This record gives sequence, structure tokens and C-alpha cells, in this order.
Amino acid sequence: MTRKNKLFLGGAAVVVAFVGAAFALINQSPNAKIEVAAPASQETEHGEEHEEGGVVEMTAADRKAKGVTTAPVDLRVLTDEAVVPGEVTLDLYRSAQIAPRISAQIVARQARLGDHVKAGQALVTLSSVEMADAQGNLIVATREWSRVRELGREVVSERRYVEAQVAAEQARAKLLAFGMTPEQIEGLVKNGDASKATGIFDLLAPQDGTVVKDDFVVGEVVDAGRVLFQITDESRVWVQAQLTPDQVAHAEVGSSVRILIDKDHAVGGRIVQVHHTLDETTRTLPIRVEVDNAGDELHPGQYVSVAVGVGDGKQALAVPEAAVTLMDGNPTVFKVEGDELHPTAIKTGVTRGGWVEVAAGLSTDDEIATTEVFLLKSLIQKSQMGEGHGH
Repeated sequence: MTRKNKLFLGGAAVVVAFVGAAFALINQSPNAKIEVAAPASQETEHGEEHEEGGVVEMTAADRKAKGVTTAPVDLRVLTDEAVVPGEVTLDLYRSAQIAPRISAQIVARQARLGDHVKAGQALVTLSSVEMADAQGNLIVATREWSRVRELGREVVSERRYVEAQVAAEQARAKLLAFGMTPEQIEGLVKNGDASKATGIFDLLAPQDGTVVKDDFVVGEVVDAGRVLFQITDESRVWVQAQLTPDQVAHAEVGSSVRILIDKDHAVGGRIVQVHHTLDETTRTLPIRVEVDNAGDELHPGQYVSVAVGVGDGKQALAVPEAAVTLMDGNPTVFKVEGDELHPTAIKTGVTRGGWVEVAAGLSTDDEIATTEVFLLKSLIQKSQMGEGHGH
């Protein structure tokens, strides 16, 4: 190779080295935005250095936007549980059946299955000859009572005065018994027109709730007492379950239980009734659990699992089971320090009722992420894949 060629290759190498150094400086610029930062390197047992995990940088506003919630670590009583099958049913104390009190023909439907209705809302319009007679009698009795009252006791006999008053009150009471409201009756009396005694009337919702049953067709003639609608307030439901006598010994009215909707989600409930007669077939005792259902997660007929505490339990430092993930084979939580979330390996103990005992690695002064832990873990893993591990 000639001296000229050697000089040319040497110069090219210098240029390449210079460009590489420039790119390295750019990548190390302090103005670069970093969401996941590597912590300080640690020496291995061989004297080498490598990156140990990472740190997720996320402000409180960012955490809220991404659905990451945090909570302080605290002591809890961890109790052994028995998990038994359960079924969601209506809370009958928050339910109502709507039926006519007299025979009538259905004229029009005002509400449908699944509708959310308010107390006093019309559900169905009916027509009845019996109602028409009662409405006409009220108009006549009210007119007579008004006439007698205007004449006064000085003009009419005491008997006629009392009879007119009683007849008007009885006619009103009969319409109330048939299902008309006081407001509807007042409107009929105020109008005073006998032609308004058509026998048309509405059945009204007695409470707020959801229509869970309707059983009729327009034009159908129904008897008194025939249930046309069932309405329930689904913001609270019951869950029925069966326990063995040994399990029932630990289940008291007022005790808290967990309703397992699926393997990753549970809601709280409270025992409101424990039966005292064993089922002859299963030799178990039924219990009734009251569950807040404001989120509309549970529906009558749905099968769930019921986790009932069956021991005295022990007090221990514990974190939600959903807050723990595996990283490098170790149970790990994300500890909050300002705007940083640090993956922190912990030593775990027993798991009870969706809570994991922390034997080492955290204290009651710590705050950890309790949701979207998989997201935080994926950010760490993405950072490690991009940067690699130096040795």
C-alpha cells in the first residue's frame, strides 16, 4: 500500500471516530426527556458493573391520567377464608310488585322491561267498568255533600248531614283502594264532570328502580292481583350461599365477606342473615349477603364465589394482591418516592382475602402503586430492552 493510501485511510478513521463521539455527546445531552431512568450501577461479585432494574418517572397528574392509584402500606388482619359458590338475587326489601286491585283491561304500556323508572311514574294504563262506577259514585257523592254542607245543620237533619259526609268519604276511599292517587282523585272531583268517569286509570311506580319483569300484552283483560310489573332498586343486591356447620361457626350477622366476580376482581359484602335449619339434601346452612351494587356489576341470577373468613386471623403488614408482580423471579411492588416509582423486591408471607403479607422490604411509612402495575412493569422492561445490560 502506498503512503498516499495509508494517509487517506488514517484520515477516514479519524473522521468516523469524531462523528461517533459527536453522536454519543448528543445522546447524553441533559435536555433529553427520560421517562424511565436507570439507577446507579452496582458492582457484581466479580467487580463488574450492570444496571439493576429501572425507575419510572411519573408525576401525580400523569399517574391519575394513566389510572395508577397509590396507597400507604398498613397493618391488616389476615384471616383464613372458605370460598363457596353463591348466586346473586334481588334484594326483596328494595323490590316491589305492581298489580291492579280490580279486574281491568290493559289499554297502553307506559314502561318496558329494563327501563329505569321514578316513583310516581306511570307504568301501564288500564280501563275498568268497576273503576268507572266508583268514579261516577264519587262525583255524585261529592256534589251531594257540597249541597248539604252549604245548607248547614240548621236546614238539613243531622242524619242526612252525616250520611252525605260518609258517602263522599267512602267513595273517595274506594277509589284510593282501587289504585287512584289522591292527586288523581282531586282532579276528578275538581272537574266534577260525570263524563270524566271513564274508568281509565294508571298504575304508578311505588319506588325508583329498574323494571325486571313485565308480564302482559296490550288489550289483555287481567284479574285483580295479577302481577304486571316487578321493580327493584339494583343499587343493592343479595348473594345467597351455603356453608357447612363448621364454616357457619365463624360467620356472624354483620361479618364482612368478599364476592369474587372473577379471578382478578372482588367486591365487599356483609352477612345479613344466617339460617338455623340445615338443608336436608346438602346438610349446609344458607346465608344471605348484602352487597353494594352502585357500579351495576352484579345482576340477579349471576353465579359468583363467596369468600368467608373462617379463622381469627393475624395482624400483619400487607399490600393488595394486585399490587404485587414478579420481576426477575422476585415478588415486587412499585414504591412511590416523589415523582418516581421504584420497583422494590419484597419477601412475602401468606395471602388472605386478596391481601399479601409483607415479611420484609416495606414499612408502614411507604406508599406503593396499587393499580396498573403491569403498565409500570412494562415500562421498566421496555427501558431495559432499549438500553441493554452493561458488563
